[in-house]
Amino acid sequence: MAVNRMDAGKGEGEKRPEPSPVSEAPKSAAKSDFKAWLPLIGAVVLLPVVAYGVTTFILLPKLQKGLGITPPASTSSAHGAPAASGHGGAAATPEPSPGGKLQVPLSKMIVNVSGTMGSRFLMVSLIMVSTKEDFPAIVKANEAQLKDTAGGILGTKTIPDLEKPGARNIVRSELITAFNHVLGGATVQEVYFTDFAIQ
Repeated sequence: MAVNRMDAGKGEGEKRPEPSPVSEAPKSAAKSDFKAWLPLIGAVVLLPVVAYGVTTFILLPKLQKGLGITPPASTSSAHGAPAASGHGGAAATPEPSPGGKLQVPLSKMIVNVSGTMGSRFLMVSLIMVSTKEDFPAIVKANEAQLKDTAGGILGTKTIPDLEKPGARNIVRSELITAFNHVLGGATVQEVYFTDFAIQ
């Protein structure tokens, strides 16, 4: 084997060890791998925080304002008594209407529109009208069943069903029939929609 003349002239003390490319390659590769993953790690950590902030402080207040829902912080009145909930309850005191009829609202019922795979929803608020004196007590006693019945009827409607001419009247008559089946007899005479929105 031939000896390099340049190396032959140098003594052992003069030889400089050359850096091994093999030993430095893993260090630089590890640094470059980390730098490549840094944006992904940042996105995975920051995106949920940003999404939570936007949802909590921007979207929910706008949605609550649009639906007329009071924020949870204002659930009690100035006298310490609980305020009426804006989340779909029956009114504590019925509103009398002309002719001796009593009105009891069912507010803010939200159901998925059928056939949209949960991407669209229907928000309905309604007022039930009756001439029975104990109508508010009857509604309060059966409120859960009335909401379930209304949700069942509204949840079967598709977008074409809801956009047909006279769709509200069809839904109104179905609700009156179903409510009277739940409450017995001809308890509910009329149903008025105060909100009927497809989102």
